[in-house]
Amino acid sequence: MSALVQAADLRHEVSGPAAPLLVDVRWSLDGPDHDGYATGHLPGAVFCDLDAQLAAPPGEGGRHPLPSADQMSRTLQQLGIGAERDVVVYDGGNGSPAARAWWCLRWAGHERVRVLDGGLVAWVGAGGQLESGEVVAQPVGEATARVGAMPTVSADDVLAGHVGTLLDVRAPGRYRGESEPIDPVAGHIPGAVSLPISEMVADDGRLLPRDRLREVVVAALPAADLPPVVTAYCGSGITAAQMVLALHEAGLHAALYPGSWSEWIADPSRPVATGD
Repeated sequence: MSALVQAADLRHEVSGPAAPLLVDVRWSLDGPDHDGYATGHLPGAVFCDLDAQLAAPPGEGGRHPLPSADQMSRTLQQLGIGAERDVVVYDGGNGSPAARAWWCLRWAGHERVRVLDGGLVAWVGAGGQLESGEVVAQPVGEATARVGAMPTVSADDVLAGHVGTLLDVRAPGRYRGESEPIDPVAGHIPGAVSLPISEMVADDGRLLPRDRLREVVVAALPAADLPPVVTAYCGSGITAAQMVLALHEAGLHAALYPGSWSEWIADPSRPVATGD
């Protein structure tokens, strides 16, 4: 079953009797975009702070370690996500913040969550209206995260080679070590295959169709039998969640290396590769 919802379909859903809870997860490297949310968001949408609600504080575990079970329980309660509540998450159109929210909610055991394909841009393009100001979430008291419902791997798993094919979803220049605008060390995890997330996304910000997604994966792993055993990583676990979502849409399963490159290089004893 697809984890995506198209803007035109969502317009009908939000006007119906069983409207989903809309969660705005706009975020960039500068941090959560609450100002953008306050300026204009989908009607009734509540705001989710990715840094505070979908990640633990940065440290040896990387720039965006996974939140604890207690923290995820608080996030569910604060946003009003009860066990039976349908949820649609969206971002400004980039896709990775919403995918992180989708992944975290699924990881916490909440299956009734979808991503607005193309985000806010697609909504406006489909004639959807925006509203300004703040929507106060209706907290729920009985929401408990049962983390572990989505597969993850650790740095030790990567070192031991227990991760299948490791996909580096960052830009090719970062993978090759030619540039590193964010982290203090350039390069990639030895043995990782470069598959930039940009190859899975159309020009309008929406994910490619299922068949095309599978073609891209096969091209990146020409010797692999489908379904492959795959683990995705990026800089800090945000964009890699979008790759997990893309592979899900392609009918494939993937684990996430949450700490990703920013955790990997925190230990100088871990090997680093450059080039192709």
